[in-house]
Amino acid sequence: MTPGLIHALGVVPLSWGLVVLSLLFLAILFARMRQLQRERDILLQEKDVIFGFVHDVGEVFVDADHIDLDHLLKRVLFYAQRTTHAGAGAIYLLEPDGESLRARAAAGIFPPLVGEVESGLEHALSKSQHVETLIKTRVVSKGEGLIGAVADFGAPILIEDAEPDPRVPHYDEDFLKIKTLLLVPMRFHQKTIGVMCVVNRVDGKPFILSDLNLLQSLADQASVSVHYAGFRETLDEKKRIDHDLSVARRIQTALLPKEIPRVDSVELAAFNYPALEIGGDYYDFVHVDDTHLGIAIADVSGKGIGGAIMMSVCRSILRAQAPGNLSPAQVLKSLNRVVCQDITEDMFVCMLYMILNTSTRELVVARAGHERPILSSGERGDFTIINSPGIAIGISEIETFESALEEATLQLRPGDVVVAYTDGITEAMNAQNEEWGIENFLDAVRVAAEEGANSVLNNVRQRLTRFVGNRAQYDDMTLLALRVMR
Repeated sequence: MTPGLIHALGVVPLSWGLVVLSLLFLAILFARMRQLQRERDILLQEKDVIFGFVHDVGEVFVDADHIDLDHLLKRVLFYAQRTTHAGAGAIYLLEPDGESLRARAAAGIFPPLVGEVESGLEHALSKSQHVETLIKTRVVSKGEGLIGAVADFGAPILIEDAEPDPRVPHYDEDFLKIKTLLLVPMRFHQKTIGVMCVVNRVDGKPFILSDLNLLQSLADQASVSVHYAGFRETLDEKKRIDHDLSVARRIQTALLPKEIPRVDSVELAAFNYPALEIGGDYYDFVHVDDTHLGIAIADVSGKGIGGAIMMSVCRSILRAQAPGNLSPAQVLKSLNRVVCQDITEDMFVCMLYMILNTSTRELVVARAGHERPILSSGERGDFTIINSPGIAIGISEIETFESALEEATLQLRPGDVVVAYTDGITEAMNAQNEEWGIENFLDAVRVAAEEGANSVLNNVRQRLTRFVGNRAQYDDMTLLALRVMR
């Protein structure tokens, strides 16, 4: 075989092999470059999204005395949809109890992931508004459904194809069908504070791992802002509550008698200790006529300014109706007719109104659902519970209230002590969550009754203070006593 032939047969195949290897290498290199380019584009997109989000959220906090958390969450959700090309989304935040979540923001028509869509959807004027209302009013427990699972375990969930997944709810309505789904936890200091969810890409493609990474990065950045916005919201709410309590406390203090009236041969005493949460306790002494004194004690169910205002209303009506009227039941009926027209469903008034004849020492009692007063007999030293039927003001029809109300009449004798109180006295709690109770209260009254009304108050106050200790009280404590002198 000639050398030329050997060259033709050996070198040509070798050259073609090198060409093929070179092309293969270039193809792999090009593919790798394309992959790196895609990863670079994703990182740049993530960077742009995060920078844009941080700048946008920063504007919310700059020079703001009040941070609107709901407005902030809407901005976060806007970036979440923009980043993942999602058609709808929602942000669930952990409730104060730490065991449940509630949707604080929703965008697009976000299908409920827990529970069902009620039949009311068919008749709703706005289907999207109806669904959003369902989302925001429905509480999700930790571990319940996909949202609860993410909150419980703190790990994201990516469902590329939701159709066959049994964890995903299925709806007949096209606009509620879930095709692809992505949920990520919102964490602050390794603690889950919420869940961010997006559904259905607008381009019809499924969510992929890069979508999850982008959304998780956004959620991590947003969680810091959401935490501090929630903290500011809590502080703002506390300031509002403190202001309400301050106003209510001033109203309550202004309404209580500045001094105890002096009555011949009768000793009167009273105290009121406002609770940590201002209630509606109230007591008063009213001039009925020259020989009759009205004595009232009441407990309004509402707290804060609402309870204080209702107490003010009751005081005004009582003082308008009491002069010249010797029937405590008639005064309470007149008060109820006025109050029941405007009182809210969650508020009512328990009141005890007594009229003392300062000449004969006859005491007429009417009780509208209030704690029953106690009579301690000076001669025998035993107790009588003064029971006059009646129901609270503002909780029933006028006819029902008036038919239930009856008076009780007592002829007081020298040494007799009558004590009226609100339930904050007997229901006061100590550090072991034990109530002081009626038996301890009666014992404190019995020991001091012989020494007079002021002694009763002082003994009850001292024993109650020792029992309660440093435990903060959440109901007002009001006590009123009168003693017929010997």
